Amino acid sequence: MTVVDRQTRCFLGIEPVLQRTQAVAQKMIDEAPAEQYYSDKFPLYDSLIYRRGYHLSLRDKSETYSVEGGNAELRHYLTRLVRKSRCFSRSLVWLNRHVKAFAHAWNRRQLHNRMRPFDKKHVIEFVCLQN
Repeated sequence: MTVVDRQTRCFLGIEPVLQRTQAVAQKMIDEAPAEQYYSDKFPLYDSLIYRRGYHLSLRDKSETYSVEGGNAELRHYLTRLVRKSRCFSRSLVWLNRHVKAFAHAWNRRQLHNRMRPFDKKHVIEFVCLQN
């Protein structure tokens, strides 16, 4: 599950889960500082409490392009998320670590590129490797 800021395209919340549950979704909404939330008609989203803003549930995915774009970036950069492949995570713990590390590097890159439009960088330049 992901929560993405529309202006910066940064991940505000990201949680790899086997199943979308009310507890995980509510925790993400409580921690995501968004003013507007858009979702498709998945029944879980209508049962959440949106304290910091309003929620618009649409029949189609016309307003969920930020989240869908973020998910596409995850599948593009993280081989373990590519569909129909043999590169998948058997451990939810390791999947969670990789996704959160990518989201951290992605957010740093997005903010850098937004502040310095003439000095755009690739996401790999924001991955912190320790020897």
